[in-house]
Amino acid sequence: QVQLLESGGGLVQPGGSLRLSCAASGRALSGYTMAWFRQFPGKDREFVAAVKRSSGMTSHANSLKGRFTISRDNAKNTLYLQMNSLRPEDTALYYCAATPRSLITSSLADEQWYEYWGQGTQVTVSS
Repeated sequence: QVQLLESGGGLVQPGGSLRLSCAASGRALSGYTMAWFRQFPGKDREFVAAVKRSSGMTSHANSLKGRFTISRDNAKNTLYLQMNSLRPEDTALYYCAATPRSLITSSLADEQWYEYWGQGTQVTVSS
């Protein structure tokens, strides 16, 4: 079983950048499809980005393409989310998630397929 621990959240001004990290322990990250989701207060979690287990292919929410980039470093057993040009509407609790399944592309954004979740890291974009 893999354990996930997010870090890197905080307060940033509009237009700024943050890089979130998700450190995995207990299992090698390379054996998992990984994803980032975010949750606004009072709302369901929404998909941000994912990286496939075997191919390393990435998928990003259309609304975030060009600003957010997911990556993984298998040697460090860590997943990242680089967030640029941040906006106040990006303020949310960001979660990383993992599944040992090899998901098809159309399933990557569906949180029901992810068995393992971190506790979340808060990102606040405000001046």
